[in-house]
Amino acid sequence: MKKYEYLLFDLDGTITDSFESVANCFCYALKHFGIEVKNISELRPALGPPLKDSFMNLYGFSEENAIIAVEKYRQRYKIYNTLENKLYDGIDVILKNLQENGYKLILATSKPEEYAVKILKYFNLDKYFYNICGASFDKSRSEKEDVLKYLIEKNKIDDLSRAVMIGDRKYDLEAAGTLGIDAIGVLYGYGDKEELSSYKNVFLAPSPEMLYNYLTK
Repeated sequence: MKKYEYLLFDLDGTITDSFESVANCFCYALKHFGIEVKNISELRPALGPPLKDSFMNLYGFSEENAIIAVEKYRQRYKIYNTLENKLYDGIDVILKNLQENGYKLILATSKPEEYAVKILKYFNLDKYFYNICGASFDKSRSEKEDVLKYLIEKNKIDDLSRAVMIGDRKYDLEAAGTLGIDAIGVLYGYGDKEELSSYKNVFLAPSPEMLYNYLTK
């Protein structure tokens, strides 16, 4: 018997490598405020938390300016979100095999749900997912914990021990732990071993292949 029935997948840093798109959109938004990014590597911490939080925490924006920055970010992102995005090697085959083996794959992303649906369809991955759950454009559902609560209710998951959150940042593992859901950290994304080891997890996967092996062992 499989330990898990529901596999809750993060998107950025877990299924897709979206760093180029996110970095370029951050640069576009910051330029509106006269801020030039000299080294885009400084933007890596921005992948994971809600956009507004990243502008406030990384650049000291007021909440008012952070909201404007998010609007500027999304102006560009809605055009380039698929063009500057790519799949991690082998992840498409792994998702296909997991679905064929009877797992229910559910997307759990802090990205607005509308964008997440578009990205999965662009890469022809939506057919592997039982459901797609993401953030809302308003403030009602932005944190990963909010997304997971919405996901649990929407999919009527009564036994949380049958679910596992799979993500690349501390926000994924922390939210899962708060709700009593097992978590797997992936080390091929944007969070490193030091970050992910600090949060409760059942496994840290160095690669998509090792993730698959752990889930199906």
